Amino acid sequence: MLELIRLAAKAIVSHRLRSILSMIGIAIGVTSVILLTSLGEGTRLYMVEQFSQFGTNIIAINPGKIDTGGIPGIFGGSTQKLSLDDAEALRRIPGIQDMVPFSFGMARVEAGGRGRSVFVYGVTPDMEEVWRWRVRTGSFWPGGDPRQGFQLAVLGPKVKREIFGSENPLGKFVKIAGTRFRVIGVMESKGQMMGFDLDDAAFIPVTTAMRIFNQDELQEIDLTFAHGREPADVAEAIRLLLRDRHDGKDDVTITTQAAMLETFGNIMNIVTMAVGAIGGVSLLVGAIGILTMMWIAVGERTNEIGLIRSIGATRRQVELVFLTEAAFLAMLGGLLGIGTGLGLCALIRAAVPGLPVHTPMIFVAAAIAVSFLTGIASGVLPARRAAGLDPVEALRAE
Repeated sequence: MLELIRLAAKAIVSHRLRSILSMIGIAIGVTSVILLTSLGEGTRLYMVEQFSQFGTNIIAINPGKIDTGGIPGIFGGSTQKLSLDDAEALRRIPGIQDMVPFSFGMARVEAGGRGRSVFVYGVTPDMEEVWRWRVRTGSFWPGGDPRQGFQLAVLGPKVKREIFGSENPLGKFVKIAGTRFRVIGVMESKGQMMGFDLDDAAFIPVTTAMRIFNQDELQEIDLTFAHGREPADVAEAIRLLLRDRHDGKDDVTITTQAAMLETFGNIMNIVTMAVGAIGGVSLLVGAIGILTMMWIAVGERTNEIGLIRSIGATRRQVELVFLTEAAFLAMLGGLLGIGTGLGLCALIRAAVPGLPVHTPMIFVAAAIAVSFLTGIASGVLPARRAAGLDPVEALRAE
């Protein structure tokens, strides 16, 4: 085997330019697959991390039934109001642990001559458990009936920093959408999700938010359920209860975290197929290049083939010489593509630190394997042509 590799390397080195041109197609295909799959896998892991930070047993309920996809209440489907009474009724479902009805809007938060426009969320104290997001300083308002409209607020850390600086904001007053609120807490830092700065927000009681934003319905209800229950069973129980409350109509969209990740997974599968198609075209071009080079090489090395046949080499041994050369050429192209792809991924990470890029080693191993198989496939015809030459006629060839 080592002798076959030595002969293949010698043949490749003796025709450097032709060998490099033959490897380029393979290298481009492997580079594109490594680069695009790294971006795709990085995006997938980023999305899983973003969703998982709020727990894995969370269900979201939105008004409006979506049958074909879209955004609840905007594209397609009927819209039915989702009320606080609906939210309270959901607590009766066995296995439901915590639940937060919420509404939101943009409003200006002001104090001491400073102010900024931020997202203001109307929530309940259960938000801490449902969203896994804790108050760092102070506390939420008292629990109980969500219809109680306290004039109390909890600020995100960025809002607190921009308005109060290093001062302790607890007990101080802010104006939110022109309404006076007492600050009783500051949230822990949560960072960004899907481009939204979660730290740049304020939280007030849901009933108060609905009043200041002139809303007569909830925009969403999030709840958690016991880990021992199946998400599909809980979702079905929610659907049946709300259908009974809404005159027998299925007029809400219930989304489990598993369903969200499955939808995203389907999208990523389509992207992976597209990447495979791009890489496949490049590999096909590379394979044709290798086949052409090896076919020409057979014609140029007819005397050599006749000589080794005349000294006892079998047809099988001649075939192996050319198959090894084709496989070696393709493997070199594959390794060049892997190096280029990993290098580009490193450059992207350095240039755009926030862009998720992750290269799974299984794709690297697959790229090497595919390169090898491509080389074998493209070398079959030239190898058979070489093995089929008549030794006497081959020795006579000029």
